[in-house]
Amino acid sequence: MNPDRDGTVYTETIVYSPPEQYAADAPYQIAIIDLSNGERVTVRVLGKNADERVYIGDRVTFVEDKNGVAYYKRAD
Repeated sequence: MNPDRDGTVYTETIVYSPPEQYAADAPYQIAIIDLSNGERVTVRVLGKNADERVYIGDRVTFVEDKNGVAYYKRAD
């Protein structure tokens, strides 16, 4: 875990009609999260299965940056 980059889900949605460069990934989840430093950021959520989805209020943890996109997953 990275306490500076971990956060809490503020809101989330599933993207079914993405921009062309992400078309192969659809559907996928994005979320706006509140970081511990007070910053609010938009991130991609890893996982394709419903049980990997995040919901408002869930804690999330940073996984990696890929091509300028921050990827997160639900915290254990």
